[in-house]
Amino acid sequence: QLQLVESGGELVQPGGSLGLSCEGSGDRVGLYTIGWFRQAPGKEPEGVACITARGHGPNYAEFVKGRFIISRDNGKNTVYLQMDSLTPEDTGVYACAADYDPYASVCSVDRDKGQYEYRGQGTQVTVSS
Repeated sequence: QLQLVESGGELVQPGGSLGLSCEGSGDRVGLYTIGWFRQAPGKEPEGVACITARGHGPNYAEFVKGRFIISRDNGKNTVYLQMDSLTPEDTGVYACAADYDPYASVCSVDRDKGQYEYRGQGTQVTVSS
């Protein structure tokens, strides 16, 4: 069974950058499509980015295109989310999720978080001056 642990969240000033990590254990992350989600207080989770097991895609939500980059290092069993030009609207708990699909050629950022097989607990990102 795959376990996911996110890290890297912290307080950052508007316009700043932050890198998040999603490290897997218990199975090879390289067999899974990975999605990053975020949830702001009082709001539903929303998809931010996704990447297939083989690195195809990736796909991004419109509100992060050009600012966020998702990548993976299957050798380190880790998926990353690099976030630049952060705004207060990017504040929230960021979590990764995984779905077993070694041969997927596409992923959808609109896929609901609940449809992923495994989900991490998340890491808090706060963008504030």
